[in-house]
Amino acid sequence: MTYKHLLFTLLLILGMMHDDIIAQSQPALPIWDEQKIRPGEPDWLVHPSTQKAAVYRSADGRSIVLFNGLLRRSFLINPGLACVDFQNVATGQQLIRAVRPEARVTIDGQVFDIGGLTGQREQAYLTPEVIGSLQKNVGALQMKSFETARQEQLPVKYSSWSPVKQTSAAMLLTFQFHAPVAYPGLAIRVHYRLYDGIPLLEKWMTISNEGDKSVVLYRPVHEILALVEEESAVVGTPEQMKKQHGLYVETNYAFNNAMRYDISDQTTHWKTDSLYTSQVNYNYQTPCVLEIYPEKVTGVRLSRGERFSTPRTCELLMDDYDRERRGLAIRRMYRVVAPWTTQNPIFMHLVSRQDAEVRTAIDQCVATGYEALILSFGSHLNMEDSSAANIRRWKELADYAHARGIRIGGYSLFSSRRISDEHDVIDPVTGKPNTGAFFGHAPCMGSKWGLEYLAKLRHFFMETGFDIFENDGPYPGDVCASRTHPGHEGLDDSQWRQMELQKGLYRWMRERDIYINAPDWYFMDGTNKIAIGYRETNFSLSRDRQRILNRQNIFDGTWEKTPSMGWGFVPLVKYQGGGPEAVLEPLSEHLRDYEQLMMQYYGAGVQACYRGPRLYDTDSTLALVRRVIGWYKKYRQILNADIIHLRRADGRDWDGFLHVDPKGAEKGLLMVFNPLKQSIERTIDVPLYYAGIRGTAMVSAGEDVARSMKLSDRGTLQLKIRMEPESYRWFVIR
Repeated sequence: MTYKHLLFTLLLILGMMHDDIIAQSQPALPIWDEQKIRPGEPDWLVHPSTQKAAVYRSADGRSIVLFNGLLRRSFLINPGLACVDFQNVATGQQLIRAVRPEARVTIDGQVFDIGGLTGQREQAYLTPEVIGSLQKNVGALQMKSFETARQEQLPVKYSSWSPVKQTSAAMLLTFQFHAPVAYPGLAIRVHYRLYDGIPLLEKWMTISNEGDKSVVLYRPVHEILALVEEESAVVGTPEQMKKQHGLYVETNYAFNNAMRYDISDQTTHWKTDSLYTSQVNYNYQTPCVLEIYPEKVTGVRLSRGERFSTPRTCELLMDDYDRERRGLAIRRMYRVVAPWTTQNPIFMHLVSRQDAEVRTAIDQCVATGYEALILSFGSHLNMEDSSAANIRRWKELADYAHARGIRIGGYSLFSSRRISDEHDVIDPVTGKPNTGAFFGHAPCMGSKWGLEYLAKLRHFFMETGFDIFENDGPYPGDVCASRTHPGHEGLDDSQWRQMELQKGLYRWMRERDIYINAPDWYFMDGTNKIAIGYRETNFSLSRDRQRILNRQNIFDGTWEKTPSMGWGFVPLVKYQGGGPEAVLEPLSEHLRDYEQLMMQYYGAGVQACYRGPRLYDTDSTLALVRRVIGWYKKYRQILNADIIHLRRADGRDWDGFLHVDPKGAEKGLLMVFNPLKQSIERTIDVPLYYAGIRGTAMVSAGEDVARSMKLSDRGTLQLKIRMEPESYRWFVIR
């Protein structure tokens, strides 16, 4: 026997032994049955799916299946691990066209594929016959074992009002892989979490160093999918072609201050596939391979006993191109993976100069029905002052607020401020501070100042009992070339280390039920609210212009965010500029504007920063604020439900939106506005499909007696409305 034949025989025996080990370690799983797929199931966005997420095995034991009635993802585990099936059950759409490794990791400069199979010649599609003939990728890290765990619903632990009372149930599947021979102490795991009732899968990878020496990780890739292309083009660049719309991807590694995820995303990479030689594009430029990794994480040292966890990727299957439907699916995703975002306390933004003003504002919150007070920018609060006197002062005020049922918090600026050459981020191009930061200049979170900043904030919240944090300019992704900052080694790990420090603060606060406003995309790591999206200088414009602009902001900012995820702004006093025509003070002299601004925000379920020294100045102002807050609390459940966008404000005709909640007592609440200076009468089509109403609906104009109205076959209600000049109306639908 030649050496070559001997080596082949040895590899074959080792492979058989490996397969036997996998079979012995495989958890006891129910057998997969194709009849579990039931086409024509009710729409999951209207009627909850009853199929629970579970893991199954094939009858021959060669594959396992993740399935929840809406999504199916299947893996071969023999002769090796690879995803061979990713299907949207509702549409039957198959997303996978070719096999790829499950992940990829570069350790000390050496690249290792994690899983994957070989032998597929045609890369355009994957047939059952080809799946049956795939071979082990002998150069890849092989699966050692896998385990499953059912994660049931648990009560949520937060004190602010929220329509979500418990976490979502899910099934967790974890694959563990053999470590590279040169790194026997590494534990590499790839995790999948499939949720009940939504076509949503989470994926991430963890690498634990249980060995004796440190290693350096370079751009760990935790997802690789060779997807069916969205469109074919004979010529064209990847940038010119559409990406896969059947799959929405979002990770918890996003920053940009754009107030939108797609612009803030730092991990999604659409690549071409030179192996796909039958694609239509002559130059093989079709963007049809999806890889997920943080671009600037180019050298993270993993010391003994440390664990590295990649960003968590949410993979949400889409079944339509319709913008509203896609937005509804994404909004449902946030309620599942970040249920704390459904909290929506009614808060005031206080401008104060002395403690007495804080006590007065707390008393006004109690009198009007407000639930929280935030010390705004420009106030006399300094959370970075750790002196005993400062801590004692603010603890007394926090105790005063809490004794009256009011949450209290404050504002702190991190980025867009200069500290010093020693502590600011160092531009890798110039080697100098303040030449390459996102905001022009910014401190490094990993500098001595940055680490002390985080420690001071933790100390302040622990000692005072403050329970709201407004973090302006959180870490915006600046890299730092300093080699003397204690929080990172150098340029290669600077973004990752700073990001983890920022996330660590938010996770710490989340565990302590501290509500967080932050103008960046840290939702999956604990933040509650982001700006809805506005131009700050617009709040220096006249009140009549602000009314229309604010409704445009609401309309535009709720396509992919729930109402509770965004905040707006109402300048009770001067903000950046403008004269008396821009502000509401004196409040009693501008009651009509005050009411309309409150009603359009509260009517959308969106909290605004009512920034000023007080909420009311006279009995008539107090009565107005009480009435609006009382109305909001009465209909709070439906006002925090999803928004269906009807007509964007343009100042030419009516505008409005519809809340829908198929599970609620109130199925819908319609808000309409007349910006014109004359009365109008309109017949509006009100789409009630997503409210779950068929046949007839009971409709109340305000608090009037409800009347029965017929719906069209498509679930649309035709509603005739008359409106006074520059007014609003609302209707409850049951």
